[in-house]
Amino acid sequence: MAVADALLSIDEAIALVLSHATMLDPENVQLAEADGRVLAETARSAVDLPPFPSSAMDGFALRAADTPGTLPIVARIAAGRPSPRSLEAGEAMAIGTGGVVPDGADAVVPIELVDEQGDRVVVSDNVVPADNVRRRGGDLRAGDAVVEPGVRLGAARVGALAAAGVTSVRCTRRPRVAVIVTGTELRAPGEPLEPGQIYDSNGFILAAQLRSAGAEVERLPAVADDRAATQAAIERGLEADVLVTTGGVSVGVYDLVRAAEAELGVEEIFWRVAMQPGKPVAFGVRGRTLVFGLPGNPVSSLVGFELFVRPALLALQGLADPWPAFRPGRLGAAAKRLAARDALLRARIRVEGDTLLLNPLTGQQSHMIAHAAAADALVLIPQGEGELAAGSPVSYLSL
Repeated sequence: MAVADALLSIDEAIALVLSHATMLDPENVQLAEADGRVLAETARSAVDLPPFPSSAMDGFALRAADTPGTLPIVARIAAGRPSPRSLEAGEAMAIGTGGVVPDGADAVVPIELVDEQGDRVVVSDNVVPADNVRRRGGDLRAGDAVVEPGVRLGAARVGALAAAGVTSVRCTRRPRVAVIVTGTELRAPGEPLEPGQIYDSNGFILAAQLRSAGAEVERLPAVADDRAATQAAIERGLEADVLVTTGGVSVGVYDLVRAAEAELGVEEIFWRVAMQPGKPVAFGVRGRTLVFGLPGNPVSSLVGFELFVRPALLALQGLADPWPAFRPGRLGAAAKRLAARDALLRARIRVEGDTLLLNPLTGQQSHMIAHAAAADALVLIPQGEGELAAGSPVSYLSL
């Protein structure tokens, strides 16, 4: 049953969304395809890393006890090739970065710190044991955890898994998301516009946001303000893990989405949140399908996605902390507060010394998507009286 008529706070609404987002099933993913995926099970190293003692730089492998001194160069070891034999006392072997440190050697002296004289090397200073030697397993031992569950794989983590000999990982399945934009006035970009018509931007905004959140996106055809067409589109969309609609969630005569969803068995969890833009946002469930009704104004839709849909998608993928990642900053200019709603202002980030400043843009109305294109942050202005002065501490979401 939907929450009562009182407007929810943003945090209350997020908590309700996340309480209904159950992690999807895991699947095997080849490492080459794992970038951006969320790990469902611990990935463990298949080898010691490094798998042999190796040199940290170009130089000479030797015994520290033989320094200072002049030593014969008895072999040269290139990276990728085994040591030809063990090192005996009083000997040195030239070695490249990453080369196998031979048995018997306990240090590597950099090439720039010695005097190479043909088949001899003169070491003028004492060398400390273990200098410039990467010991076997110094990074990881075989069987050690490389990446823990609940983590999104990026370049560094994928690289670590590759170095550890991992070929595939268990990741949570990507959420399948259906997108429906509603409105008789909508036309695809490039089509001729008749009086009263506008180009659809919400479908493109949502598809980009969904992909950035790790979802597989199915954009259903735009739906006119017709009850039967709306219900048919929603019925198809409910086959996905998540259904996201835009428009038709307010109280006008052409706002048909919530009624159609109710007829199809969607349980509305809440409708309306104390925020601007995006107050008339709806959230419901049917079985395990999450259903989001975002407002039709493009900026309202964009903001509603970042606050409610993205956290749900991250939770479905098993991310350890799916809450919106608000960060601290300071207002670069004064901002008016709203008495009963939190405001989310589009802003530009500017760094001055150690201070991160957030400068609200002009044109904050919820239909002004072209103005919003210049923003790289959403600044949270808590509800209250008066205004927040320039320099006031605030929280923001990065765009």
